[in-house]
Amino acid sequence: MLSWLARFLSSSIGKKVAMALSGLALIGFLIAHLAGNLTLYVDDDGTAFNAYAHKLESYGPLLIVAEIGLVALFLVHIGLALSVTRANREARDTRYQQRSSMGNKTAASSSMLITGLIVGVFLVIHIVNFKVPRMTGSGEDLAALVKTRLGSPLGASVYILGVAALGLHLSHAFKSALQTLGANHPKYNPLIQSLSLALAVLLFAGFVSFPLVLLLSGGGAS
Repeated sequence: MLSWLARFLSSSIGKKVAMALSGLALIGFLIAHLAGNLTLYVDDDGTAFNAYAHKLESYGPLLIVAEIGLVALFLVHIGLALSVTRANREARDTRYQQRSSMGNKTAASSSMLITGLIVGVFLVIHIVNFKVPRMTGSGEDLAALVKTRLGSPLGASVYILGVAALGLHLSHAFKSALQTLGANHPKYNPLIQSLSLALAVLLFAGFVSFPLVLLLSGGGAS
């Protein structure tokens, strides 16, 4: 059983399936993460958001395991993406094959690797900005920390750039993942494309609202 699974995951199809499943799992996390972050809008002093953060931290070791698993999942997803991209490039051994696929390319599909790497860099910055202060005990009031970081022009710009790359990535990733897993039919592809775009827009709008609201309202000013 394990040897069959290893052979499958080492194959081109297996890598694409694993990348699709890991991508969908990460999308699920993003939805849950956004839902939690929206508690910033419940009150002005950040009580609801801090309560949400403290509730997560109350899980202790379980939260640490979940966070490590999430980082590992992200790294696996990136590794698979690099491997699949390299294999796809090696398979294009003629100019005809390259040209024949151009008609299906979009800005999102042709920049998947770039936007994925930008999101990866953004994740590192995000962890440094918000996770490290909590680990060192200097970010007890997480709501205030978020408002300070995202309410500054530099912090907001980095966040908006990262979220924009994420939105562009998702606009193709969700559709691609579903099609890889078998949801690929001319009758349903337009609906899948619409769902993928809607998901990307909603997540982008939700995440980008935080720095925009803070900048416009002066909520990050000390």
